[in-house]
Amino acid sequence: MSDKAIRKIVIVGGGTAGWMTAAPLALKLAKTCEVVLVESAEIGTVGVGEATLPTIRYFNLALGVDEADFVRKTQATFKLGIEFKDWGHVGNRFFHGFGDFGPPIEHRPAHMYWLRMSRTFKDMPSYEQWSMAAMMARSNRFMPQHDELPSITDAYNYAYHFDAGLYAAYLRDYAIARGVKRIEGMIAGVEQHPESGFITALKLRDGRRVEGDLFVDCSGFRGLLIEGVYQAGYDDWSAMLPCNSAQAVPCAKAAQLTPYTTSTARSAGWTWRIPLQHRTGNGHVYCDAFTTDEEAGRVLQDGLDGAALGEPRQLRFTTGRHRKSWIKNCVAIGLSSGFLEPLESTSINIIETAVGWLVQHFPNRDCRPELADEFNRLVAARYQFVRDFIILHYKVTERSDSEFWRYCANMPIPDTLKHQIELFRETGHVTIYDPQGFSASSYFSILMGLGVVPKQDDPLIDAMQFEQLLAHFASRREIITQAVKAMPEHAQYLARHCGAP
Repeated sequence: MSDKAIRKIVIVGGGTAGWMTAAPLALKLAKTCEVVLVESAEIGTVGVGEATLPTIRYFNLALGVDEADFVRKTQATFKLGIEFKDWGHVGNRFFHGFGDFGPPIEHRPAHMYWLRMSRTFKDMPSYEQWSMAAMMARSNRFMPQHDELPSITDAYNYAYHFDAGLYAAYLRDYAIARGVKRIEGMIAGVEQHPESGFITALKLRDGRRVEGDLFVDCSGFRGLLIEGVYQAGYDDWSAMLPCNSAQAVPCAKAAQLTPYTTSTARSAGWTWRIPLQHRTGNGHVYCDAFTTDEEAGRVLQDGLDGAALGEPRQLRFTTGRHRKSWIKNCVAIGLSSGFLEPLESTSINIIETAVGWLVQHFPNRDCRPELADEFNRLVAARYQFVRDFIILHYKVTERSDSEFWRYCANMPIPDTLKHQIELFRETGHVTIYDPQGFSASSYFSILMGLGVVPKQDDPLIDAMQFEQLLAHFASRREIITQAVKAMPEHAQYLARHCGAP
């Protein structure tokens, strides 16, 4: 090893972010570097991220995690996407599925051909009937992609709903088994090098010192190191994402374990429903400028489909991000880096990508600022594009039934998002700024679901004969229908393969 090699990493804070950081670092560095995680049972965790994106599968796969074991031990269910209710207008319902609407046709997305046909045939079935994920969800059926099924039915992906506390515990056991040392203790102070400003040690309340070469701040909203020590500054995005409060409460297990998250728009925000094997997670995200905590709690409680398992837990937040996530020898991951509401289940995805970028740009003890600059650029771009995608759900609305929705319809939005909306509205084309983020099919699902119908078709699509298109889409629809019918119900699949005790 180089004399400058990192020999000890100290992670501040446990929870989902802390243990998601510790697990891959232990796997990669166990033989050459000590990994220590400092947490205190006195400090609760937010427990964000009971719903995820498909990228979590690849994170687990990289760790060598057995899917069935993970699903059982985290009380998980499978997730094919998100059902949206009352977004755009009251009574509206659409599905954002994990997958596409078929393979490209002559280098054009399949959904653009559906748009052309829908203008000619007014009784054209919904585009969702060409989404494998949407049709599985509507039928409450699930199975992983299977080589024996027709290839056309593999055009979907899936994620999980899980108990965030159990997932953190699962990764804690994984990391400790691979050499991570857990220290229980409250941090009372931080020591820095007098010249470089690098953090050299944490001082615990009981007098112990925890020295290290690289410090990862997973302390949550507090940002104990990135803000408390380095004063990174914070970009406040409340003007474009006004929700600043949430209440969460679990309820009794649902009678039907749906393989999707449900998001229902409310008069001052939205509520979520996340089915797990042992309970259902529920929450209400709202803006306290347009409602009261008492009213928000009533809306949450009235929407439960089972007996509440406790009192609602109150959360406060300011949407935005720290201007830097890596300063000197400190890297912030998770809520200490920034916060975006969980409308599209992006919290854990941002942790995954940040951990991946840290591994990709892993430093020596010099912690070159050029590495930090690149990491900060990547993190800033990811937050920005996820932010824009979430703003889209609020901005494109016909709702005028409350002051909150009137505000959202008139609020300023970033030029990048404005361009995406107007390009689709005028031409049906989707601009993707982040190739590793949400796909064109995701934008199509949200824009069409919210009522944005392109004014014109792609001129090159007009060259294809209608008979060919009809035959193509009819064949695909029939294959999807038959494949979904052959699948087990979601609950049956869980019980057979990975049901929790």
